[in-house]
Amino acid sequence: MKFALAQIRKNAFNKPYSFSEKVDVSELETMNNDIREIKPVQVHGKYFVQGEEIIFSITISGEMILPCARTLVDVPYLFEINADEVFSTSPYYGEAEEENEIHPVIGEVLDLFPYIKENILLEIPFRVFSEEAKTSDQAPVKGQGWEFISEETNEKTIDPRLKKLESFFKDNKKEK
Repeated sequence: MKFALAQIRKNAFNKPYSFSEKVDVSELETMNNDIREIKPVQVHGKYFVQGEEIIFSITISGEMILPCARTLVDVPYLFEINADEVFSTSPYYGEAEEENEIHPVIGEVLDLFPYIKENILLEIPFRVFSEEAKTSDQAPVKGQGWEFISEETNEKTIDPRLKKLESFFKDNKKEK
């Protein structure tokens, strides 16, 4: 979501200007987080100009798929985020503005997309749990470099790395 500064000043001259748009944030799936899938999110809100500051009040809503904390099955998670982002066009941007989380506008275009992604990443819950009763049937039993082994299976199989060690104990019994 990009906004030209001239258009912002024109639209929000006397009153706040409202906007609404769908944004594709699927690149969040490739980052190092728990998001398995995220659909395009709806971003709507308004902005207004106050001196050299542009204030965006936005609502981001959508759905992401996260892993269940118990069984790793896919859990849909609906979210709605309300955020206020403040931008400054002042050439005297300094530490005080940075501490107050006022973002500088570089150039003639204000890009809201990184701040939308940041707010979504901050909204990811620590854990989600599946509500379904039979989630253990849907839980993965194998993955890249791992496999689920039950207690019964574990007692019957011998680790191939220790197979040679078993023959050592058999030879030791024969000597006695």
